[in-house]
Amino acid sequence: MKAFISLLCLLLAAAPAAISRAETPTASDGLAALAALLAQHNAPQQSGPALTLDEVEQIALTANPEIEVAVRHVVSAQASIPAAGALDDPIAMYRAWGVPLQQPWNYNQAQNMFSLSQSLPGPGKRALRTSMAESDVDVAKAQLDQVRLDVRIRVRKAFDDMLRAQDEMRFHDQHVAIANQAIEAARIKYAVGKVPQQDLLKAQVALTRLAEHMIRFDQDADLARANLNTLMARNPDAPLSVAGDYAVLGPLPQAQALQEQAIQSRPDLLAARLAAARSHKEQALAKKAYVPDFTFSAGYMLMQPSTDMRNDYMVEGSMNLPWLNHRKHDSEIAESTAKATEQDAELNAMRNAAFGQIQEALVQAQAAQKLARMYHDDLRPQAEATLQSSIIAYENDKTEFLDLLDSQMTVVDIDLAWLQAVGDFDARLADLELAAGAPLDSVNSAAPEVKP
Repeated sequence: MKAFISLLCLLLAAAPAAISRAETPTASDGLAALAALLAQHNAPQQSGPALTLDEVEQIALTANPEIEVAVRHVVSAQASIPAAGALDDPIAMYRAWGVPLQQPWNYNQAQNMFSLSQSLPGPGKRALRTSMAESDVDVAKAQLDQVRLDVRIRVRKAFDDMLRAQDEMRFHDQHVAIANQAIEAARIKYAVGKVPQQDLLKAQVALTRLAEHMIRFDQDADLARANLNTLMARNPDAPLSVAGDYAVLGPLPQAQALQEQAIQSRPDLLAARLAAARSHKEQALAKKAYVPDFTFSAGYMLMQPSTDMRNDYMVEGSMNLPWLNHRKHDSEIAESTAKATEQDAELNAMRNAAFGQIQEALVQAQAAQKLARMYHDDLRPQAEATLQSSIIAYENDKTEFLDLLDSQMTVVDIDLAWLQAVGDFDARLADLELAAGAPLDSVNSAAPEVKP
């Protein structure tokens, strides 16, 4: 920025020159229209202090409706546990035996029986059903963690987009101020005949490029603001500004360490493991089909008045015979076995895909980091040094105004490319964290570079 300040001072020094020649109406009108357009860009919408990434994440994790839906799924799964292992409802029965057809209302001549019955599943079945319901809860909790991770990663990316858009606006305003001073100096020199009209037209082209940038910056800022507000369950067009730093970090984690972390921490892999375990419990329950179920009944019998012992009781027991229904139960066992092997294969496929995602995200993060460092360490200092050299040469009438303007536009392009590079690097870090399934300790402990 030192070069920009020097350029601004140089151009301001040239401003007091008298304008003795009328400006070309076409060039003057075009520059005035562009200046008006550049002045119209949207100011950052603010409502209170700017939010940091931690604050935005906290709001999103508390208020995001997608997380609330996942929480409801967990609650629903937990509510089903007591019912899964519960016994069937007991059955109350009344039976009248031997009611005379000639006197169908005469129940005194009938055997009146009152009983209660209870069915009992075979040993181990209730425990397996309860365990399967508990597995459903564990799967729902893992899915909730996955939703939270997805929301947190989307928040990070939207936050980075918003931060970059704000800094693009800041760079835009700085460069517009300098460009306007350069154009004013060109108009003065053109008025006194020191530069050709080509210089004025070239300045108009440069200002047009800045106007083009401004339109894109406004769009980026509006989209990022809407996305971030939506993730925080706020009105998409609510005022919002953010504050934070870009991080060009030290060495990235090794792929092996990330793979081990993914196996332990990645919620979707955990959900797949739990689903596979549940399918094996379902397979074990299907094999329990050959363990018979039992039904026990007990009751009171009121006999006819003519009997010696009118008050009696009854007990009854029954069981199903699954060995006589091989076709049904063998089919159920085969189906549950196939489902279990399918879940195992799906788990292996997800683990393999996760390792691929880690490697892809790591390669992209490494490339983005190299590019960001190149802009920060090499291209930006080189471009500013070139601009400083052009300013000195222009002061001593050793270079043309167009060369000075080209040097400034080069710095503009490199500054914007730098912002894009650091934004891409932060996005790749978010992808890497998503692929690993947990915050990266090496990333969190590294010190960030200076904000541009």
